[in-house]
Amino acid sequence: MGKLPDKYKEFSAWYDSVIEGADIIDKRYPLKGMIVWKPYGFKALKLTMRILEELLEAYGHEEAYFPMLVPEEVFSKEKDFLEGFSGETFVVERTISKKLTRKLLLRPTSETVMYYMFSIWITSYRDLPVKLYQTVNVFRYETEQTKPIIRVREIVRFNEAHTVHRSLEEADRQIEEAIEIYSKFFDTLLIPYIILRTPKWDTFAGAEYNYDFFTIMPDRKAIELGSVINLGQKFAKAFDIKFQDQDGKWKYVYQTCYGVSERVVGVLLSIHGDSRGLIWPPSVAPIQIVIVPIPSETMYNDILSKAKKIEERLKTAGYRVKLDDRPDLTPGSKYFWWEFRGVPLRIEIGEKEVKEGKVTIARRDLMKRVVAKDEELEETIERLFREISEELYRRAKEWFYSNIIMAESIEEAAKKYNDVGGGIIKLPWCGEDQCGLAIEEKIGLEGLGYNPKEKARGKCVVCGKEAKYYFYVGKKY
Repeated sequence: MGKLPDKYKEFSAWYDSVIEGADIIDKRYPLKGMIVWKPYGFKALKLTMRILEELLEAYGHEEAYFPMLVPEEVFSKEKDFLEGFSGETFVVERTISKKLTRKLLLRPTSETVMYYMFSIWITSYRDLPVKLYQTVNVFRYETEQTKPIIRVREIVRFNEAHTVHRSLEEADRQIEEAIEIYSKFFDTLLIPYIILRTPKWDTFAGAEYNYDFFTIMPDRKAIELGSVINLGQKFAKAFDIKFQDQDGKWKYVYQTCYGVSERVVGVLLSIHGDSRGLIWPPSVAPIQIVIVPIPSETMYNDILSKAKKIEERLKTAGYRVKLDDRPDLTPGSKYFWWEFRGVPLRIEIGEKEVKEGKVTIARRDLMKRVVAKDEELEETIERLFREISEELYRRAKEWFYSNIIMAESIEEAAKKYNDVGGGIIKLPWCGEDQCGLAIEEKIGLEGLGYNPKEKARGKCVVCGKEAKYYFYVGKKY
């Protein structure tokens, strides 16, 4: 592997080099937007989604599975949803030898197939609340500008949660819980973010309102990490999801949903990687520790024996460990390879380490070495993992917040955006739709949303009225 492109100046070239070169994915499958996940990358994807699944279960969600194919008449029950996904949804109309009797749609997301079943399952207030999730593949015909992991046509791991409630107040509380879950999830991945309520004109099809989590990529474009959506009663009325309440009356339920895709893996690789390649946060690293024995003419058997004992010891302690004892590669070649693949820690064992009862440990984030006594190894590793996580998060936050830019006029926003070369711009806004749309049009950037809890100072940059919120805009994936 030659010198990598500059991540901040040539992000696409850097990204393609590391995700393929480090065995995350292979994009040579002959269908655009469909990628092959290689074992190293797929392991990280599963570890990442496991964190989210465990969080959901800790908050009372249960895992289920619903079919991939949705009959057209079921998919079309909610008209806003149908219109919102009509340009992205794949249709199955035939087998190789015969035409089907009705159209079947590949799920772009699972509201319709789930809610058909909810209408059968839910009849009484005793059946509520319902809190389910599934982690499945979904299909969307994305723009021609696909990007591996980030923007694809088959999302291999889409975690979507769906909840059902007796009242709007319960649904609103569920939204707060979902935001809490996702905040913990992205914090674990060391990804900084802002949480914005989407403007009305860009709200999820069929929803009352939704919140999106955004971060900033190395090319200074905004990217959505996940969405938390209050569906109100729109789907309940479309699918006739009703319950008999304690007062004997039949009422429509209130619903929420929220989802995160494998895109989050592409984002964390992009944010944490550097000029040498990837850097995995320890929590999701497919290999957390690699052990490299240093050749010796007189002591290599002892060196290799110690390396194997440490490997077994660390595996027993629950670490994901790899012993690289390939005889045809030099230690330097191994260092370079595992640094490129982003392994957080490397343990080096040579003559000195055997004689002194110690190990040398190299940190991937700072490219620094420390020495630890054999008996203090696990304690040292845990400390280093904490320090690596803190350092990665510090760097990520520094980058993120330096690219959120305040402006008090359209002209100032345009100038700052061009000077910096991207980022997220926040401007004072009165809260009226027409002014929000005007901001988008005048500045030529997409509206990301606003934080209802963040009160603005100054005048709306369009109408001059007192500002209620800050409106965030930027280019996004």
